[in-house]
Amino acid sequence: MTKLTTIVAAALIGFTGPALAQDDAVAEAIVDYMDFATYESGIILPQQIDRAVFEAATFVDTRDADQYEAGHIPGATHIEWREIPGRIDELPEDGMVILYCNTGSLSAQATFAARLMGRENVLVLQTGFTGWQEEAAWKPE
Repeated sequence: MTKLTTIVAAALIGFTGPALAQDDAVAEAIVDYMDFATYESGIILPQQIDRAVFEAATFVDTRDADQYEAGHIPGATHIEWREIPGRIDELPEDGMVILYCNTGSLSAQATFAARLMGRENVLVLQTGFTGWQEEAAWKPE
C-alpha cells in the first residue's frame, strides 16, 4: 500500500491522527487535485445513464453486503466504500467506472479516494441507487 493510499484509507475511515494531518506533501497533493478538478468532474447523474452508458460502464456497489444482496444495479460488482483504496486494482483502469451507494454520500468518498489515487475514469452516481431506481434514463428489463 502506498503512502497516499494509506492516508486516504485512514481519512475515509476516520483514523487520521496528528502525524497524517501534518503531512504537507499529502495536503499539497490534495490541494493540487482540487484546484484542477472541474465542478462536474467525478460525477454522473441517473438521467445520464442511457442504454449506451449502461452497457459501457462498470458499476460498483459500495454499500454493505446486506444492502447489495437486497438489490443492486444489474451486473454491479460489490466493493464496500471503505475498501476501495485497498482494492483499487480491482477497478478497471479503462472505461467508465461508476461507484454508487444508497444516496451517493459514501460512494462520493470512495470516488474521491480513487481519483486521488489516479483513477480519473471513476465517477460517483449522484443520488445513488435510490436515484437510479427513480430517474435512470434506461434500465434493463
